[in-house]
Amino acid sequence: MLVGVVSDTHDDLERARRAVAHFEDAGCETVIHCGDVVAPFTAAAFESDAFDFHAVRGNNDGEWALQDTIRTFGEYHGESAELTIDGTEFAVYHGTSGTLTDALVACEKYEYVLCGHTHERRHDVVGDTQRVNPGGLPFPAGDDRYHVATIDTETDDVTFADLD
Repeated sequence: MLVGVVSDTHDDLERARRAVAHFEDAGCETVIHCGDVVAPFTAAAFESDAFDFHAVRGNNDGEWALQDTIRTFGEYHGESAELTIDGTEFAVYHGTSGTLTDALVACEKYEYVLCGHTHERRHDVVGDTQRVNPGGLPFPAGDDRYHVATIDTETDDVTFADLD
């Protein structure tokens, strides 16, 4: 199964729409947003008949209507989520605390730890756990282009796509 991973869209509706189109074209059956959607109008861009949608709260997701909007078409998990998708164990957390993110990786309970927050693409392996940060909007201390990631749960391939 192909899982799409996105983070830190920060109300950039055009890039959110590009992410959705990319995930639909790639054949993703599930898409996970690692937080900082920000407002309901951006969350609504992720409504799709092509995939199931999951989201966690980021440090900029202060609007209460955001969770209500997401729940009309997907699952809003609050601060973090443990998901089993196609028999694969995922932990999802925005990544606001690097200490907590590192602990999720180090415990090796999950096959994947998905996070965002830094706006910087990252993929590393610790034991049997893969940490994936798809990046986010271009940011001075992060990436200079907008990326998303896909994970193939059958092959464990992680692929980044430049959407700028």
